[in-house]
Amino acid sequence: MSEPIYKRVLIKVSGEALACKTENGRSFGLDPEMLDKVAANLKLIYDMGVEIAIVVGGGNFWRGAQNNKMDRTRADHIGMLATVMNSLALADALEQHGMIVRVQTAIEMRQIAEPYIRNKAVRHLEKGRVTIFGCGTGNPFFTTDTAAALRAVEINADAILLAKNVDAVYDKDPVKYADAQKYSHLTHYDVLQKDLKVMDSTAASMCKDNGVRIHVFGVKDPYNMVRAVCGEAIGTVIE
Repeated sequence: MSEPIYKRVLIKVSGEALACKTENGRSFGLDPEMLDKVAANLKLIYDMGVEIAIVVGGGNFWRGAQNNKMDRTRADHIGMLATVMNSLALADALEQHGMIVRVQTAIEMRQIAEPYIRNKAVRHLEKGRVTIFGCGTGNPFFTTDTAAALRAVEINADAILLAKNVDAVYDKDPVKYADAQKYSHLTHYDVLQKDLKVMDSTAASMCKDNGVRIHVFGVKDPYNMVRAVCGEAIGTVIE
């Protein structure tokens, strides 16, 4: 196994990546087998001495922005609760693999998680504890991609590892278009100018303004997280 090129990373895992496939082909809920695979590969990174922070999406349970009939603020609050369910499930899977884990939430729910406190989060990381951030930013109208960008800047992460359902960044949807062009390297400016759907524009702008490196790769093979930490040429690097 190669040596890691990062000391501290923030890994963004989409909720859909942890979901079960339903009979109609949709993704919903939590797949215990996928949780175990993700945890096993995070353990490899953990054993390298890399400090790991994680933001998990909630799209396997709820997408507030797509619920047009509900008040957007309330819909987003439900989405934040979905990220907490995923955070707790992932924390349990990590603990079963022998890791020390802390869950912090941007909305207080002290009976099940710590409130998010930046200095405490950094201290957890320095002590070798995997730290999972739930509830996004704690504010409606902001995605978990923006939460990942914000937390990465706050904790001084070396990079955001963006584990997606697609294996890289393309100029258009590779599922719909066979001639979609894959990018291996991009600048933050390219992402914004070309309106590439890596992450929402708020998150992309924050990464650009703060010089945060982003490595996008497919999560269908969870070992890609290890490859990305070791600097292997997979997916797309944005810097």
